[in-house]
Amino acid sequence: MDELSSGDTAWVLVSAALVLFMTPGLAFFYGGMVRAKNVLGMLMQNFFCMGMITLVWSVVGFSIAFGEGNGFWGGFDFFALQDLTASDGAIPYVAFVAFQMMFAVITPALITGSTADRMKFSSFAIFVTLWSVLVYSPIAHWVWASSGWLFKRGALDFAGGTVVHANAGIAAIVLALFLGKRRGWPTGDFRPHNVPFVLLGTGILWVGWFGFNAGSALGANKVAAIALLNTQIGAATAILGWIAIERLRDGKATTLGAASGAVAGLVAITPACGFVSPMGSIAIGLLAGAICALATSIKGKVGIDDSLDVGAVHLVGGVLGALLTGFFATVDTNTAGKDGLFYGGPWSVVGEQALAIGATLGYSAVVTALIALALKYTIGLKVSDEDEEIGLDEALHGETAYRLTSIGGSGFTSAVTTTKVPEEAKA
Repeated sequence: MDELSSGDTAWVLVSAALVLFMTPGLAFFYGGMVRAKNVLGMLMQNFFCMGMITLVWSVVGFSIAFGEGNGFWGGFDFFALQDLTASDGAIPYVAFVAFQMMFAVITPALITGSTADRMKFSSFAIFVTLWSVLVYSPIAHWVWASSGWLFKRGALDFAGGTVVHANAGIAAIVLALFLGKRRGWPTGDFRPHNVPFVLLGTGILWVGWFGFNAGSALGANKVAAIALLNTQIGAATAILGWIAIERLRDGKATTLGAASGAVAGLVAITPACGFVSPMGSIAIGLLAGAICALATSIKGKVGIDDSLDVGAVHLVGGVLGALLTGFFATVDTNTAGKDGLFYGGPWSVVGEQALAIGATLGYSAVVTALIALALKYTIGLKVSDEDEEIGLDEALHGETAYRLTSIGGSGFTSAVTTTKVPEEAKA
């Protein structure tokens, strides 16, 4: 057994806390984008993931993902988190369990952006529980466990481009197809109700992402430092790529675009951050910002109501980042990786990245569809037209996000109620 490192242990524990903080950040990021009558419904779905997936991970999820098992399934050796101390290394194995738990929590939460405004809470609760066990944990095993078949083939995914983002992104698109469109989409008014919330959520995500990416080095070392630096560069340059496309396409660069660009860059740099140089992260960030911005136009053309562009940001960004890792990876950054095509590596490096992406997308899409199909024809997926019109906050949770007092009044009114202007004030 290796001697435990207090410094490495401290960094992994702090990183776990940072990754958990990302889920409330995601809730605000998505919550600000929906209409006022659905903001609590969005926050509730994300906080539910923090509760349920923690339990699922503790009982079976970690064992399926990181048990020895075989190339496709980890088995149940760590059922209910048994026998963890036997695997202690430079950090206590329980610290690794906690760190990976936070990835398991946020991944299904990413899907909530595509189903916004219209999914039953009961169906969502069952869906994310089953999806975590049947989709997330097996794919995490394939890519990250030492016995996983994609890991053995040499797939490079430093912090979750395939396991987290491409996986959740394709699931989001499939689930949106089964749910159908929101009432009035695409011609209705679906503008964000609170853009400052979106920017607040982006800031929380950005800070948390340092734990997400740099923490994946599992130590306070050079690789963690380069991963953190690349994460910052990738997010920053993606903002520039996104708003440049907005300016050329729409004539204006928006704050919502800047926020979305930052997240797209964070997504794309995630699989690459521990394997590429800072110059590589610049290229990945700029490409991610521009391509993901262009991808937001696709859903309208194909008629898929992906409410908050999960597909354009997480699916496209995750796939792009994983593929570009095969081009920009260099052993000068991380000797545990390999040289990509642009550093003298063979085409097979890109091929292995493509195989990992294809396997992830195919498996996730099929199993997501089966879960959605089962729910649709049992308890149903979508709320009634009446509940959708009322809003998920009141219809499903009996709450209202905003209770504002009229000027000079003693009672409370809802956020959508306008204050009547006295006749004598009109001039």
